[in-house]
Amino acid sequence: MGAGSTAEAPGLVLVPTQGPPRLLGGLLLEHLGLQELPADVSSLDALLGAAGFQRRVGDARLWEKEDDHVLLAGEQPLGDGGRLFWTFPVAWDEADNRRRVRYLGMASHDLRGSLANIRSYAALLLNGRSPLEPKVQRGLETILRNADRSLSFSQDFFDSSRADLGSLACEPERQSLLPLLDAAVERQRAAATAANVALVLDLDPSESQPEVSVDGARIQHALEAFILYQLSRAQPGEVIHLRIHPGAPRVRVEVRREGVPLSDEDASAVFRREERAFREKKLEDPLRIYLARQEVEAHGGSVGVETDPSGSSLFITLTAVPGATLAEAAALQA
Repeated sequence: MGAGSTAEAPGLVLVPTQGPPRLLGGLLLEHLGLQELPADVSSLDALLGAAGFQRRVGDARLWEKEDDHVLLAGEQPLGDGGRLFWTFPVAWDEADNRRRVRYLGMASHDLRGSLANIRSYAALLLNGRSPLEPKVQRGLETILRNADRSLSFSQDFFDSSRADLGSLACEPERQSLLPLLDAAVERQRAAATAANVALVLDLDPSESQPEVSVDGARIQHALEAFILYQLSRAQPGEVIHLRIHPGAPRVRVEVRREGVPLSDEDASAVFRREERAFREKKLEDPLRIYLARQEVEAHGGSVGVETDPSGSSLFITLTAVPGATLAEAAALQA
């Protein structure tokens, strides 16, 4: 989970589609400092708000009270439509956290600066102004390609490390999800074409698309991570669909691959960074998909995996901006 030192066991409450919420043990009430569940447990915001917690600015996973009591909290969608809310108490040392974030910033600056210089000079030599022998051309193209890959990996590594410290930079603004999906598809279309996989933005034109309050670059990165995960497991001729399922108060965005489904083992390990890295003997994709989870959770959202005989889906859920809020904003701008 990251974000400081946490207790070993979470506090849990099950919110089914029908019937009242059910506590799973007593730790959740202990974490919240309550004697009984509040009357309103319809959302994580309502539950934590009733106990006097507010989301920490800059990381929606963290909730704090005026007495410096900090909780890491989130929700997990269940297959039957229910939800599981969880909490962890966090031992937070703000001064130590700032030092570690500053250290990461210095390391990121030094590493990315060197890689950027390598990339710039390789691109300069490949600009076509000077004739190059075929072997030199191929060598420079390899340098450029690996510099880009290393820059992307280092950005993911430092962003994930900052997220572990509860300091992932996010600048949310109200916007439609559609442009983010469209941009993610276009950026990965060449990779899909090379793999002979169809990448389809599958939307119902008759449905109005929901708006959310998110950092667009973060959510687009998460969607591209999902696409790349599905591409790495796709067979030629398979199809990957991006879909939006509007709902209130949560909207679901799905990256579904039609084809051979994930095994139960692979499905359970999608977001387990260390387990996958050691098993697959590489960190690039496990880190990228784990950062996608951190980016979504930093917005108060959740991620999940579903499989069935015809394929597998990776999905995120985010809180939709209420229609009344949008109407009020439009009226103010008029």
